[in-house]
Amino acid sequence: MTFFSKGACARRWLGLAAAALMLAAGPVFAQQYPSKPVRMIVPYPPGGATDVIGRIMAQRLSAAMGQQFIIDNRGGAGGNIGADAVAKSPADGYTLLVGALTSHSIMATLEKDTIRYNLERDLVPIAVVGSVPLVWVVHPSMPMKNFKEFIAYAKANPGKLNYASSGAGAPQRMCAELFKRTVGADMVHVPYKGSGPAMADLAGGHVLTMCETVPAALPLIKAGKLRPLAVTTASRISMLPDVPTAAEQGMRGYEVSSMFGILAPAGTPRPVIDRLNAELAKILASREVQEQMLLQGAYAVQTTPDQAAARVKQEIAMWAKVIREANIKPD
Repeated sequence: MTFFSKGACARRWLGLAAAALMLAAGPVFAQQYPSKPVRMIVPYPPGGATDVIGRIMAQRLSAAMGQQFIIDNRGGAGGNIGADAVAKSPADGYTLLVGALTSHSIMATLEKDTIRYNLERDLVPIAVVGSVPLVWVVHPSMPMKNFKEFIAYAKANPGKLNYASSGAGAPQRMCAELFKRTVGADMVHVPYKGSGPAMADLAGGHVLTMCETVPAALPLIKAGKLRPLAVTTASRISMLPDVPTAAEQGMRGYEVSSMFGILAPAGTPRPVIDRLNAELAKILASREVQEQMLLQGAYAVQTTPDQAAARVKQEIAMWAKVIREANIKPD
């Protein structure tokens, strides 16, 4: 059971009352929105993919909507501090979250005893805006040349394959755990504090394999220090056009990517959500924006609010099952 202070309850009720009034105003409010600057909280330090994607969206939204969309970096606790700040903000469309949706979906289960907000209850997705693909890579000393051979080797050699990850709740770890449980492989997890040290040890042969984001793995793949076996996307990707998908190699339904999106506090009037979604759709259709995002290793994605909400719900359920079955604990 969650308890709130009197002040917190009062703020919550005031927010709900304000949202009800704005909803009643409906299209009129949406036409006037935004009438002042909008704060977009990035729950990570400057410089990462979430921050860069957020700044691209903020710049374009400012130009399109006639008000400043200002990035506010609120790093800490794996993104939960910034997400919590947005969840507790007034539901008026003037505080938004630039979220790493896959990571937030994982933390919804992994950190459920410590986080102070509920991803599905307290936040509403406006749109999924980007997706970073993952790729299975091995050290070149390993015998397998494709994903089918990798699956066969993993199943025939229980406990002999060690795999790196960038942390207990990282999408890279979840990608590997989902693989293990899908094919019935026994592999040894070697956690690192970030992709950089994990990639360095993999290239050095200290660990043997990893499911990593394509941007992090690509330089080492191009240098011949890692061998790519499969991308975990529905179709092949332009960054690694010659690498087949896992589905092409017999592992259908195995799709993992790191998603990014824009969210608002629950109760934000639907006309405002729809207005923001429509502007984001125009922005993401721009070839220039698509190229900007691709420089960060992210593919532009366009969804409706309902599609975005369904995707977040799907992610939460999928990773909750993996975390429960694999008995994964927070770092």
